[in-house]
Amino acid sequence: MELGYLSGFWWGLAAIPIVVFYILKIRLRRAPVSTVMFWEQIFEDKRPRAIWQRLRHLLSLLLQLAFLALVVLALVEPFFPWEMLQARRVVLVVDHSASMNAADGTGTRLDEALAEGGRLIRALRWRDEMAIIAAGASPRVACGLTGHQRTLHDALDALEPAEGPTRLREAAALARRLLAGHENGRVILLSDGCTKEIETLTQDAALQWRPIGSDLDNVAITQFQVRRSLLDPIGYQVLVEAANYSDHPVECRLELDLDENVVDVIPLRLSAGEQWRRVFNHTTADGGQLIARINRPDALPADNRAVAILPRRERVPVTLVTEGNLYLQRVFEAIPLVDLTLAGAPPATAPSGGVLVLHRQAPEKLPEGNVLVIEPTGPTDLWQLGETIESAVVARQESESPLMTHVRLENVLMPEAKRLQLLNEGAEVLVRSLADDPLYAAIKRSEGKLLVLTVNLEKGDLPLRTAFPILMTNALSWLQGDKGELRESVPAGSTVEIDVQALRESQPSGPERNAPLVLRAPDGGEFP
Repeated sequence: MELGYLSGFWWGLAAIPIVVFYILKIRLRRAPVSTVMFWEQIFEDKRPRAIWQRLRHLLSLLLQLAFLALVVLALVEPFFPWEMLQARRVVLVVDHSASMNAADGTGTRLDEALAEGGRLIRALRWRDEMAIIAAGASPRVACGLTGHQRTLHDALDALEPAEGPTRLREAAALARRLLAGHENGRVILLSDGCTKEIETLTQDAALQWRPIGSDLDNVAITQFQVRRSLLDPIGYQVLVEAANYSDHPVECRLELDLDENVVDVIPLRLSAGEQWRRVFNHTTADGGQLIARINRPDALPADNRAVAILPRRERVPVTLVTEGNLYLQRVFEAIPLVDLTLAGAPPATAPSGGVLVLHRQAPEKLPEGNVLVIEPTGPTDLWQLGETIESAVVARQESESPLMTHVRLENVLMPEAKRLQLLNEGAEVLVRSLADDPLYAAIKRSEGKLLVLTVNLEKGDLPLRTAFPILMTNALSWLQGDKGELRESVPAGSTVEIDVQALRESQPSGPERNAPLVLRAPDGGEFP
């Protein structure tokens, strides 16, 4: 036998005052009486007649000393070597993700998991250790390894339901690190198993899965995303996916609202286990919160509602500097959200938050801001002009560029295009001729973005093709920094990384680019 804490023997000194108090006799008070005859008769009757009566005071002393010895023995914590070898190390992984909020019986699945965790804590043996891991969107150690049951119960009761997904694989890896290769270590997982990772995790012999909950009827929104159209400036597309996890057919409605205004109502008829997916096309220049709802109550209300952010389309001021070109004027007037202004001479800067279009009016020092140059007539600080190409034919284009989305210019005749020698190393050539001469190029500069198109619109057939308005729409979107990309939906409770520099560069040039960034919470609060 070995002792855990030798300092506990100091409590044995408490036996000294106990013995002292028993040795000391109580001093009797003197009182004069007329006779002692009656007192002698009383003492004669009370005189001890058995041994146990003689030892009753001694037994009382021995009992108190024995009680003190037990207290000292508990404080020094004696143990046998085999007890140390059989001590267990348990890591309790508790899933508190959104699916654990499902109402199952009288409470939720999380309530059942917490009750099961409490039973496991009470079943701990002496010298056993336990740790608790909260397996939510970001697994964390709720309580480190300890054998103190009250601490474990407090950590378990502090777990709150989450609205995000679970990361059981990361939680199991964290549990293995806590076990540190312990001989009697094991991981106990309390989860409803609503994840694809559960099949792989249960193959680990050191992990024991205790299923929580039972099969329940549930219809869920499993995917919801929104993006602005790449063609229509005020259009947007919505991707919705719903699934029926019940074992019987279900009829319900899917409602789409934009800032509390009904956008669409879709009746759903889903068979058992069916997944339904559809893309909807709508138009609006307004932005806001796009909310999808399923009107059927079930065991898990959390997945009956999804939210996506639709970016607002701002009106774009466009200043067109030209001596008169009906093609350019009409194409910009036809693009929604464009406020067109005609000018006869190039201004010093592009309109704030807008685009300056120069047709045959490119000065040697280009204005600051976002600029689109069409048919330049002379050299500038960004390029040199060569001889005229009488009949340039498009041979190659960068189809992967957002500027060329849905635009096909192969074999299109570009008459009287100028040979363009770009002086900026960061220039991107979008369209090339058979002789590999740049016909359309994009340049990023510190003063703003710039596009240059070397083609005579009046002598070619480009303005008569459907590719021309699409080309101009893409140009305005790129210059404005809005590419209509898909904004990936983010599960609640997950961590998101934001590239602040890229976010600033995507803003139009002007005061907005240097404005302080603000984080808006769902409850309306704003944080810098």
